[in-house]
Amino acid sequence: MTLLVAGGLGFLGLAALCLSLGRHHQALWPSPPTRRRVLGLRAAGWTLVALSLAAALHFDGGAFGPVHWLGSLIGAALLLVVTLSYRPRALVWMAALAVVVTLGAALA
Repeated sequence: MTLLVAGGLGFLGLAALCLSLGRHHQALWPSPPTRRRVLGLRAAGWTLVALSLAAALHFDGGAFGPVHWLGSLIGAALLLVVTLSYRPRALVWMAALAVVVTLGAALA
């Protein structure tokens, strides 16, 4: 369960951080991001990454939580690299799927 919750939150956080960059933002939307949107995406991204660490610590404790968190964050980052390289538009439905999976695992 830890990998689903922490991985989902980490994926969403890293996706928000990626979309705060102009290059990745313009791969999904035609216009460059405004300063306000960049700051909002960065704040949301770092908040979600911090929440993924908190979830890993909550589910697995201080001994294994950081290890599982780093593993899930690395997996999420690799998935984002491949997605943004080959099919950047797929990030929209992948983010929606990550929200559903994360909420389902957190509530189970």
